[in-house]
Amino acid sequence: MSRPNAPEFDQYARHYNDMHRASIRASGEEPSYFSRYKARYMAANLGRIKSGQPLDLLDFGCGVGNSIPHLRDAFPHARLHGVDPSGESIQVAASAHGDTASFQVGADDKLPYGNGSFDLIQVACVFHHIRPGERDLWMRELKRVLRPSGDLFVFEHNMLNPLTVRAVRECPFDEDAILLPKRELLGLTRSVGFNAVSARYIVFFPRALGFMRPIEPLMGSIPLGAQYTVHAVA
Repeated sequence: MSRPNAPEFDQYARHYNDMHRASIRASGEEPSYFSRYKARYMAANLGRIKSGQPLDLLDFGCGVGNSIPHLRDAFPHARLHGVDPSGESIQVAASAHGDTASFQVGADDKLPYGNGSFDLIQVACVFHHIRPGERDLWMRELKRVLRPSGDLFVFEHNMLNPLTVRAVRECPFDEDAILLPKRELLGLTRSVGFNAVSARYIVFFPRALGFMRPIEPLMGSIPLGAQYTVHAVA
């Protein structure tokens, strides 16, 4: 999310989907599978009543907006917003999804929203692009723009999974990536005052083993998932 990364993602914005697709080919899935997975995961964790409310939902580091259709499906009555430091990516997102969500280009060190603007924030594989020295700043910004009792879901790559590490290493737009161990993300979240902080591993089986995916909710404590998520409450 840090401003120095914006020019890099500007140059990738028009070809992001093709590069993403190539980097995850071992999974047998399209990029949309992972965006849909995250949206449904959040909705399932919040429950039918809360996910059906007219929430203000922010996609932090939204990129070209690929999550927006899946967030709309999972949260049908939400007001959707996306923010990203890459102006080119925001142009692509607004062109494709401007009738569904509002988008803004992020500033160097502050989100362009007032205190307590959102009920729910998704952060999907963004923190590994933020310089380690700036991660505390952005976690504090996320807490600032969440309403009391608002929910934060941060999804990150699991650096204990060798296939994930390989995918990140081979992906052009992950050239600057510095992966976070789960303990670091948990520590960041707690240090800025979030409550009810918890973490689970997710995304265990490739498409070829898709018949086993129904048991994934039972495997959250096993550090073999391709990704993990931290859920916290403001």
